[in-house]
Amino acid sequence: MIKLVCYGVRETEVPYFKEINKKFGYDIKLVTLGLNDENVQESIGAEAIMVRGNCKATRRNLELLKNNGLKYVLTRTVGFDHVDLEAVKDLDLKCARVPGYSPNAIGELALSLAMMLLRHTAYTVNNTREKNFVVDPFMFSKEVRNGTVAVLGAGRIGLTTAKLFKGLGARVIAYDVFQSEEAKKVVEFMELDDVLREADIISVHMPYIKGVNYHMINDEFIGKMKDGAILINTARGEIQDIEAIIKGIESGKLGGFGTDVLEGESGVFFKDLKGQTLENPLYEKLVDLYPKVLITPHMGSYTDEALTNMIEFSYENLQEYLEKGTCKNSIA
Repeated sequence: MIKLVCYGVRETEVPYFKEINKKFGYDIKLVTLGLNDENVQESIGAEAIMVRGNCKATRRNLELLKNNGLKYVLTRTVGFDHVDLEAVKDLDLKCARVPGYSPNAIGELALSLAMMLLRHTAYTVNNTREKNFVVDPFMFSKEVRNGTVAVLGAGRIGLTTAKLFKGLGARVIAYDVFQSEEAKKVVEFMELDDVLREADIISVHMPYIKGVNYHMINDEFIGKMKDGAILINTARGEIQDIEAIIKGIESGKLGGFGTDVLEGESGVFFKDLKGQTLENPLYEKLVDLYPKVLITPHMGSYTDEALTNMIEFSYENLQEYLEKGTCKNSIA
């Protein structure tokens, strides 16, 4: 029986890992924290590990595990920038990702953040929590069906998000290098500058590509946006320049910012830092800009459907490696 150590498993996820494993019969060990330099010892002697986005599958860790029997690295994510692929190849390890999971999980969060900012619900509920029931001018808003929503990246997740907004009656436009026929049935594709100029809400669903779109959302990008527009990012933190976004909020150029991702987020996400000063001063500024800035801690895929998809795909990837020696979802 092959031993598989799964990192970054939350308490609520444990029953899913165990139940789905009944179909596979792996000897699984579930570790709460993401893989790091300290808990790498948890998988000494294991033939396979499963990681997630908050893990550090570094050369150092992979070398240690390889020398102790590691053969397979599975990531239960679509993105894989947290895995050192050069090290994977050098060490002759096999590595696979999940090809996708419930796009509704991310789309629903993007929609929720956008609507909270549009209707000022976080601000309003905070007031009523303090027993202030006045309807003030800041609470006034337009209806989403009277606005234009843009998705940047019209793949599975972006298209699902577009459909959700369109279901509310909004006009939906999009920018993507690849314009699928399926997406054309839902969105109107435009050049990026045109999208930025026309959108009242922009929802980002692009993958991060090193050397291509790092800090794509910068001063110039925000400067081209419609005054008072809302920006949502549930994709990758590296795509956005936080300093530029802070300036956009403080100047009023941006009407609101909602994000599920931050560059260098592992330093704060999944940790209780209540009452502490954050090491990154930009994070401190961002948090202080509530309720115009809403931050969720990379919880977009934290749903029953998405979790089931990610675990099943990962288990199946390992099974395919064991039975065939190869895997269709291999990344190295």
